[in-house]
Amino acid sequence: MGCDGGTIPKRHELVKGPRKVEKVDKVAELVARWFYCALSQEKLQRPIVACELGRLYNKDAIIEYLLDKSPDKTPMESASHIKSIKNVTELNLVDNPAWSGDKESIKGDKYDDLQAARFICPVVGLEMNGRHRFCFLRNCGCVFSERALKEIKSEVCHK
Repeated sequence: MGCDGGTIPKRHELVKGPRKVEKVDKVAELVARWFYCALSQEKLQRPIVACELGRLYNKDAIIEYLLDKSPDKTPMESASHIKSIKNVTELNLVDNPAWSGDKESIKGDKYDDLQAARFICPVVGLEMNGRHRFCFLRNCGCVFSERALKEIKSEVCHK
């Protein structure tokens, strides 16, 4: 029946070791970074803005953050470096024609492909899903893949 004196517990049965660190799923992290606002954690909706660190925000969430100066509200860590609306750039994104989006899976009975992106690079056609690096020009807000900027090799926007 146990605990009758006939068993001698070993050290590994009595002493608990250090807990294993939980690994963050890379795909889930990329989805969160490229599909959700870094400030409000809502889905990204136009107009989308980006800071100099490359984080994506909904413009209305940034405006609400900047207008709410109440002392009881703790500053958000993801937007603490944004002091005014001039610190962010509104992005000119190109829609992905192959993206079906939320139109098909309203009821939740369809498969949502998390690797399919809403936006693409207008030059090369790479999807903006986190697998490839993207850059934006601060003066016009146009978004390109890093591969396209290497091919163009000019400081002027292609448009």
